Amino acid sequence: MGKNRLEAFSDGVIAIIITIMVLELKVPHSPDFQALLPLWPVFMSYVLSFIYVGIYWNNHHHLIHAVQEVSGGVLWANLHLLFWLSLIPFVTAWMGENHFETGPTAAYGFVLFMCSVAYLLLVRELIANHPKNAKLAEAIGSDRKGKLSCVLYLCGVALSWFGAWLGFLVYAAVAIMWLIPDRRIEKKIIEQEEDEQTPGRP
Repeated sequence: MGKNRLEAFSDGVIAIIITIMVLELKVPHSPDFQALLPLWPVFMSYVLSFIYVGIYWNNHHHLIHAVQEVSGGVLWANLHLLFWLSLIPFVTAWMGENHFETGPTAAYGFVLFMCSVAYLLLVRELIANHPKNAKLAEAIGSDRKGKLSCVLYLCGVALSWFGAWLGFLVYAAVAIMWLIPDRRIEKKIIEQEEDEQTPGRP
């Protein structure tokens, strides 16, 4: 089946997730800049979560662009990813409002871990069920970066119980790791388009 509805629906959900997060930034009633100081934990949580949602949107866009078709299993795997992404506004607000206390910070890391697992499952579902998606399989490879992220999230959750800021720093480090451009999928897409445009090439 076609992939257009899946991509459009996912884009809409991710846009709503960002909207919900920004609504958690309450406007102070005082006109003084000092009134913004108590909001710094909420703002820091928002910035980190915005980066994460942006990373997932960017990678999801490249992922779906690289495939030729989707199946019912892919639709459910995609919904599974969107479910965990939709929880990011909740744990973001909880962590920010409680100034990075242990419980909320650990819960934030757990949601990030499940988002990462759900994304890996979506990738595997796309690769396993569609021979036409061979280019995607070549681009993903063993996906060491994705698996490393899962391990780091768990480390962050564990460290949160010793010091919530330790967990937060791990989550920020993983985000920075994913901000570094990953050209694997984009490179394969370009190669595929060049192959299709060159006459006589298999």
